[in-house]
Amino acid sequence: MDAKNLGLPGLLALKPRRFADARGYFVEIYNERTLAGAGIATRFVQDNESYSARKGTIRGLHCQLPPAAQAKLVRAVRGSVYDVTVDLRVGSPTYGRWAGATLTAEGGEQLFVPRGFAHGFCTLEPDAVVAYKVDDFYSPANDSGLTWNDPTLAIDWPVGPEPAVLSDKDLKLGRFAEFRSPFRYEV
Repeated sequence: MDAKNLGLPGLLALKPRRFADARGYFVEIYNERTLAGAGIATRFVQDNESYSARKGTIRGLHCQLPPAAQAKLVRAVRGSVYDVTVDLRVGSPTYGRWAGATLTAEGGEQLFVPRGFAHGFCTLEPDAVVAYKVDDFYSPANDSGLTWNDPTLAIDWPVGPEPAVLSDKDLKLGRFAEFRSPFRYEV
């Protein structure tokens, strides 16, 4: 598995190896030892999957607050998405900065998002399916996030406000300037 740092400490783009032949391909999506070799010692406890019917659907920017914070391992199962993370760890040299990566079912790219990041994505084509592992269970009481188009963050999304498709919940998320982060950067 190839691992590449995306410029925010702990955020990694992963590319599992595919073995192809006349039948198709085989790929090992998750292997705890392989990820440990890339510096990821996270134990995952829950798998999630989302389906988005329309191109331009935005989900996020979401995070869970401590004590139920989550790390995620994200991949596109069908279609493609532009995946975005924002560093919310106070004391981090990249606090408040974002990084984005395109994840495609065809390419098999994955993104490891450590605890202390907000996460979201925009579908680049219709009928996109995204699957992700998390290292803590969903906790409605600890659910939080940031508005997707916060001008302070200035995320370069591949869609504008008019065609963007968002949930009512995501439309009500707050701004980064008002977010009091409980996350701390640990070296």
